[in-house]
Amino acid sequence: MIFGPFKLVLRIVSTLLSLAILYFGVTFVQIWMTGHEHSSRHAQAIVVFGTTENNGVPSQELQARLDHALVLYRERLAPWIVVTGGKRPGDVYTEAGVSAVYLEQHGVAQSHILVGSGGDTWQNVVSVMPAMKAHHLVTVITVTDPFHEYRAMAISSSQGLKPVASPVANSPTVKHSLWRYYLKETMDVGVGRIIGYGRLSSWTTSSLKVSMPSGG
Repeated sequence: MIFGPFKLVLRIVSTLLSLAILYFGVTFVQIWMTGHEHSSRHAQAIVVFGTTENNGVPSQELQARLDHALVLYRERLAPWIVVTGGKRPGDVYTEAGVSAVYLEQHGVAQSHILVGSGGDTWQNVVSVMPAMKAHHLVTVITVTDPFHEYRAMAISSSQGLKPVASPVANSPTVKHSLWRYYLKETMDVGVGRIIGYGRLSSWTTSSLKVSMPSGG
């Protein structure tokens, strides 16, 4: 009898652990499947999610996203391109600014490019919502790496957009430690759906500020 409460606790812990494994397992499958969707539907805008730039030049990963967006734009799947991404510590240029210049150099009119900012996916979407609302843009094609597509679409949906998937199949990112990216996305999506992506963004941003050494 003395072990009764202990066994009950173990049973509860085991059940919770099983549910957590099932939850995150299903989340991983959803992320994987979304990353392999390639919609050919028309939309009002193409949203390119930012990633690193190199002193005013798109990184290989960012260029792959921009080139993919250019293909969709030239196929007339959407008349607008929205670029996102801010500065990282030590950067001079923003990811969105570099992206806009690249698109202009490849034939996209400046008047059809909306420029946002943001340090993560949530901030990326929030930063462009005022301009998109001003132009009445709701349906979007989300362009990012396959492992990031589900979260990009989920956050876009949470802001009132109607996204369809168009992940970058030939991104250089998919050639290096891909399991780490999928693991991170599984955790981010799994937690974000419970507490809210906005709150997760604020927690992540706060933790990064705390971890950074103070100046002076």
